[in-house]
Amino acid sequence: MQSDVSTVERGRIRRFLSEYGPLALAAGVAVAALVGIALVFLGDEELARRWLDQYGLAALFCILILEGAMLLYFAPSEALVPAGIALLADSTVDTALIILAAVAGATVGQFALFTVAKRYGRGYLLDKAWFRVSASSLDRFDRWFDRWGRVVVPVSNALLFTRGMLTVPAGLAEMSDREFVALSALGSLLFQTWIALTWVYLGEYVTALF
Repeated sequence: MQSDVSTVERGRIRRFLSEYGPLALAAGVAVAALVGIALVFLGDEELARRWLDQYGLAALFCILILEGAMLLYFAPSEALVPAGIALLADSTVDTALIILAAVAGATVGQFALFTVAKRYGRGYLLDKAWFRVSASSLDRFDRWFDRWGRVVVPVSNALLFTRGMLTVPAGLAEMSDREFVALSALGSLLFQTWIALTWVYLGEYVTALF
């Protein structure tokens, strides 16, 4: 009897983690980010700078994993690298490292979502509370993939508002893992690079005005 109860409890825990675990993880990251921001602006500035120097790139990498997996609903992906540059970059090398960390994180996150789509299918994702893409939107992106093929993976990743949207169709089409990772990383590299260059240029322009 006791073993039956334990089995039921474990089943409930697994179902809860499957449904809400990713959302809980994203919420935890959001809270940690807010605490970090509060520390920067309201707390010990020297301690905040030390933490940013030690953990900033790792934090950006982890946040971009969530962004790539389409779990980062509380922050626009377009703002992540500019924020990283503003907080962490003191040189061109720092900016390049921030871009590479962002690309690596986004690629890991997209590959995780791609793998889930490939292994479990469309219905599994649409039933999950953490997957916030509607069936009609997924249909539209499926048609894009059917019409244009694999090229839409890097192209969509390089553009505003479509980042990551072809991850699931690529998984459902059973694209090879290596091909997806290469194309996903290429698109993310293009996106993060032009976002970073735009931010750096605008920052210099605004500074020159004042």
